[in-house]
Amino acid sequence: MGIGTLMTLTPQDADAIIKECSAVGDVAPIVRARTQLVYGNRNWVPTYVYGTTLSFLKIRDWMDLHRGKAFTEHDVRNASKVCLIGQTIVKQLIGDETPIGKEVRVRNVAFKVIGVLREKGANMMGMDQDDILLAPWTTIKYRVVASSLAAANQSSTNTASTTEVNTLSKIYPEIQQNLYPVLSDTEQADSPMPIRFTNVDQILTAAQSAVQIPRAIQQITTVLRQRHHLRASDPNDFNIRDMTEITKAMSSTTELLTKLLLCVAIISLIVGGIGIMNIMLVSVTERTREIGLRMAVGAEPGDIMRHLNSKTIASGLIACYWKSGEALFGGRNN
Repeated sequence: MGIGTLMTLTPQDADAIIKECSAVGDVAPIVRARTQLVYGNRNWVPTYVYGTTLSFLKIRDWMDLHRGKAFTEHDVRNASKVCLIGQTIVKQLIGDETPIGKEVRVRNVAFKVIGVLREKGANMMGMDQDDILLAPWTTIKYRVVASSLAAANQSSTNTASTTEVNTLSKIYPEIQQNLYPVLSDTEQADSPMPIRFTNVDQILTAAQSAVQIPRAIQQITTVLRQRHHLRASDPNDFNIRDMTEITKAMSSTTELLTKLLLCVAIISLIVGGIGIMNIMLVSVTERTREIGLRMAVGAEPGDIMRHLNSKTIASGLIACYWKSGEALFGGRNN
């Protein structure tokens, strides 16, 4: 698609959501990255490298750090090279050293570790939540995954060559031949180049309460459609995912698996019971005369049961030995 035709989420969208949506409590823009971390002679590729704001820690209930401190809004505005790391990165990358104050290189950009997140373990998907690096989103956006902060608006950079190459010695002629006509100042003002807006990968939000989630989703949808200038007939150019629905889907899947396992266990129990019943029936049927004789001479039911069980086991052992003898000596006659 052409430049400017694809609308994406922007930090201004996050600001509008927190200002105009009364049901939303916190908002955190997120810029994702997938790269290698290097410390000394060790390297590690974490599961999550997120550029975000301080609100991310509030939404994820991570404000009480294991050690150190969190970055501030001042660090976000200045694109400071500071970061927070999880317990897994500490174990795999830094080891037994004190992580606070160490410098970790993220795609050849040195980040100073100012805090360590407390341990959370695996999430409901089985992913390690402690294998994460958090940094200001401006730093990840402009220093790691995109261009420099000084040249954020690359599309508006004037590429026209200057007419004076060397004003001291005049080695080159003042007027150069251009393959394409150069626009004048008036023409450039009439047809400006499109501007590349800063975008983020996703926006993490938290409602005021669980009851306010449907209302928050409705408000966020209305605000984003207005900001993206969508007509009533146009579909949404964004996706809103409710973690409650994901939790319900996971719960329903787990419940279905539990029911399937229960059905398998019941079937196995029924089949095992039928097998035991058949064995006992055959044992009793084959020894009807013997049981009657024992009862006639005064045997108790418990004695008869013990005799039947011991005789059944003995018969099984004899059959096993007989089959082994046939396989060993090559026939029954031998």
